[in-house]
Amino acid sequence: MGQKKWLGGAALIAFTAAAYPAYAAENTLADDAAQEQSSDQQDAQEGGLNVIVVTAQRRQESVQDIPISISAFDSEELERRGVTNALEVAQFVPNLVGINNTGLGSANAYYLRGLGNTETIPTFDPPIGTYVDDIYLSRQNANNLSFFDVERIEVLRGPQGTLFGRNTTGGAVSVFLAEPDFEFGGSAEAGYGSYGLYTGRASIDIPLADSFAVKVSGYYQNDKGYAFNTTTGERANENDGWGVRLGLRGELSENARWTGSYIHTLSEGANILNFDCDPANTVNCDGRFVTTGHRSNSNFGGRFTGKKDDFGYGNKTSMDFLSSNLELGGDNFTVNFITGYVYTTQDYALDFADGRGLPSISNPVPPVLGYTLGGFTIANEGEFSQFSQEVKFNASLGDGLVDLVGGVYYFEEDNFSDFGDLFTISLPFAPPPDGFPLILADRTLRNSTKAYAGFLQGDINVTDQIKLTAGIRYTDETKRFSIRDNRASCNDGTLEATCLSDPNLVAANGTVIPRKQQIKIWTPRFAINYQANNDLLIYASATRGFKSGGWNARGTSAGELLPFDAEKAWSYEAGIKSELLDRRLRVNLSAYLLDVSDLQTPSAFTRANGSIAFITRNFADYENKGIELEINAVPVEGLNIFVAGGYQDDKYKLDANSPMFDEFGIQSVVSQIAVCQAQLAAGLVPGGGGAEASSCGVGIVAEDGNVATPVRSPKFNVAMGASYNAELGNGLSLTPAINANWRDKSEVGTSNFSIFSGPVTSSTGATFPANPFSGNYISGSFSDSRWIVNGTLTLRSDAGWSLTAECRNCFDEESIESSLANYSYLNPPRTWLVKGRFEF
Repeated sequence: MGQKKWLGGAALIAFTAAAYPAYAAENTLADDAAQEQSSDQQDAQEGGLNVIVVTAQRRQESVQDIPISISAFDSEELERRGVTNALEVAQFVPNLVGINNTGLGSANAYYLRGLGNTETIPTFDPPIGTYVDDIYLSRQNANNLSFFDVERIEVLRGPQGTLFGRNTTGGAVSVFLAEPDFEFGGSAEAGYGSYGLYTGRASIDIPLADSFAVKVSGYYQNDKGYAFNTTTGERANENDGWGVRLGLRGELSENARWTGSYIHTLSEGANILNFDCDPANTVNCDGRFVTTGHRSNSNFGGRFTGKKDDFGYGNKTSMDFLSSNLELGGDNFTVNFITGYVYTTQDYALDFADGRGLPSISNPVPPVLGYTLGGFTIANEGEFSQFSQEVKFNASLGDGLVDLVGGVYYFEEDNFSDFGDLFTISLPFAPPPDGFPLILADRTLRNSTKAYAGFLQGDINVTDQIKLTAGIRYTDETKRFSIRDNRASCNDGTLEATCLSDPNLVAANGTVIPRKQQIKIWTPRFAINYQANNDLLIYASATRGFKSGGWNARGTSAGELLPFDAEKAWSYEAGIKSELLDRRLRVNLSAYLLDVSDLQTPSAFTRANGSIAFITRNFADYENKGIELEINAVPVEGLNIFVAGGYQDDKYKLDANSPMFDEFGIQSVVSQIAVCQAQLAAGLVPGGGGAEASSCGVGIVAEDGNVATPVRSPKFNVAMGASYNAELGNGLSLTPAINANWRDKSEVGTSNFSIFSGPVTSSTGATFPANPFSGNYISGSFSDSRWIVNGTLTLRSDAGWSLTAECRNCFDEESIESSLANYSYLNPPRTWLVKGRFEF
């Protein structure tokens, strides 16, 4: 799949690279720009803080000069904070929560200003866009990028619907890789750490001509996994992987330059359910524990069709990334031809129930059963390819009166997923550990996207102090969806009513489920800058963004494969950016109001038979208002201090006049709340099964009959840290660094359902050993406030070598990051690493 596009993209880049040396020239505008940027940074460092040049408005500007809430980190700052992958950046950005997806260590889910998505199935798109060198990564499967040769990272907060376009209702995480240098040099690094971790990184710059250079870099990591499986004796939740990159740079002439990259990564990271005490021996709380009987070398014995039947426990995700950026033009006009191709595969078999049943108020702590195929297991074979082409121009008119950026954009994506769901139960004739495995579904999904867009943004420099900005983007996007049931009885010439196949895509009320969606949408942006003086910028902006619709493809019956509409957002923002005390203090403050219509909300709940059901709908609108503060300071030479904090107040918004049922027969939230409150008034208990308060604690209706609290949007969050570079003499320096991140309490499950100790009795006469209201917390959605502290100590020599010792989550703080079907997923435990580095 995708071979023609792969070969076409490779041929394009190979042809372009081969043609560049013919146009070589010694002096280029790009070299001059790089020298100017380097000079600015050097001057800034002498005065205190570095100047970080970003491209958040698709042109090079100082981060302090743009009317956007943005957190930017250059390579020096990333090293100072000990950041080695994309997920670790999240702890330093106001109102951003970053987690691994449940089960998948290779996939990150970002929640920025309350907007996020934990899904990796390709009918869902993330609202936080991930970009590498201006190439959009549409899938979350492999976005936990291990950083090697990174120049900077930009986290743009709020919708970016004009200049970035696709699916950025919440924001964008942009990674920019270092370009090859025209001087020979490089670095090598090796380390050893906790849980048998071995790491290695290396990079080398090779100039092939005065105007053409390559950069070859790579990384490797392997560990045993931080969790111990007391059922099988295996280790779990390893973070193995490796990657290589070939970077190319050609300075073709005064008015032409080209950069390109090929990257291949392989990740075997997992994030399966684990516990701080051994469920099979609860007095053993020294470590992290797993009890599933699902082994890494097992298979499903013919129960599934296709390649996935041979999968044992684990996750393997690979990504091939090609990019090409050809820039032509001079001082007042440039045009970029930006081409990207990304091919990702993901194979996994993961148990989301730890080899046993799912928690409920009837059975709050299910006994260890060690089911050999897992309690609730999903086996998945996925293949995803995308191609994008952008032509972007920058122009300056009227002797700097007007600055323009605009262009056209094309995006195409084709996805294939072959996945099955298995739920194991115990029967008299099928006791544990084998039990009776039920195949809930086995299907092949194909979906595609084609999008065309045009955009234009203009800045009018009214005076030296006032700048007005207006921009617009038009997008025309079409999505298609098809599903095929893999069971033999669904492919023998007849079609069973229960088959997950296109002809059966009919909702429970008889409405045909469409397999095509199209949206045509305008997403404008307006801003005003007031540059009070060289050190103070005041701005205000209004921006619109959207996130594509999709299908609830995790459903295990045809009637559950419902579509959901696009999510649309308006963000209104005002802020101040300042530099004080001769560039030794930088203070950025912003306030925003985010107004979202048709919020896409994924939800999971437990059916009467104990299996998990998934549903995603545009359940409600959403509002988030907040404040974000970032402070950086260099009070004395060598001492760097930072503080970043956020406050947010968010809520779901419901239409009191909404009909009881939507066009597909799904009950509205307003109607569900009314039914739930009536059930509670009748003395029925939420979470107690079908005869109880079945409308409570489901979707976005909480157990108390009120609309739930939005997930992963803690009211307060703070990050702070400091580093000090102490000169020891003889060319040696010692740099201790520490940072800490505090996050307020929050909910991580859409219905806010948690299980507490203490019995509860229903009006039906049923008594349950646990309850969903109060008591000692057992499991579920609630995540308490927590501190996470990291630290590093680096000894560095002028001779080019350095030694570093670091710890992450140094005090081994435990925090609930997500929940699925009433199980709680914890953050990783404390880890340490010692590494040596040599630069030449």
